[in-house]
Amino acid sequence: MPTRNRGKHPSDDKLFAKKWHPIFTEAIDDYSFLLSRGYAMNSILKIVGFRYKLNKRQQMAIIRVAAAEHAIQLRKSKELQALHLVNNTVSIDGFNLLILLESALSGAFILKGRDGTYRDISSVHGTYKRVYQTESAMILIGNTLKKLAVGTVFWYLDSPISNSGRVKTMLLEISEKHQFNWTVELVNNPDKVLVRDCKIVVSSDGWVIDHAKNWFNLGSYLIQNELENLNILEF
Repeated sequence: MPTRNRGKHPSDDKLFAKKWHPIFTEAIDDYSFLLSRGYAMNSILKIVGFRYKLNKRQQMAIIRVAAAEHAIQLRKSKELQALHLVNNTVSIDGFNLLILLESALSGAFILKGRDGTYRDISSVHGTYKRVYQTESAMILIGNTLKKLAVGTVFWYLDSPISNSGRVKTMLLEISEKHQFNWTVELVNNPDKVLVRDCKIVVSSDGWVIDHAKNWFNLGSYLIQNELENLNILEF
């Protein structure tokens, strides 16, 4: 039984207090504008972070939310609706979706991006650790995809991340128990597999969405239709 909780970072209530919200809005506006003008992300982050006196975690949030105008238009042009999933195969960016839902279920802050996706502020640095919310998140995903009449579901997990094998085993056990039509694969680089081989991708990763043939915003669908009392930040 896991003893960890994805939850908030100890400083998040202070770093994302309401007094910061107008500052975040301006900072994201500036960051998005400069992205749209073709400036490099690292250069923009230095400028915006210094101007608005943001620490590293606040800067990370800015990156999660901001998007260039052309990126927003591109992502919207390839976004599918729930009706397009019926009897079709869906490929999931595994850790991307799983950590988002674990964070949402645990009361952590969830950021709404300018492109309509939702993103967490967590990050996996080579190691994934199961938390209290892991099983609930997996079952929620499975039940929702079943309700949407999806055909086969492929999960892609980063094999270099430690414990990815255990996550694969857990996904397959839950699939068998709940009769989810899941296939789980460990691959060295899920991003490249998703954009190269998959017709309908589930991810909130900007690079993946930009290069995928089509995508479905399952994170947004779950947050807006299946979950309540979340700590959503929208700027």
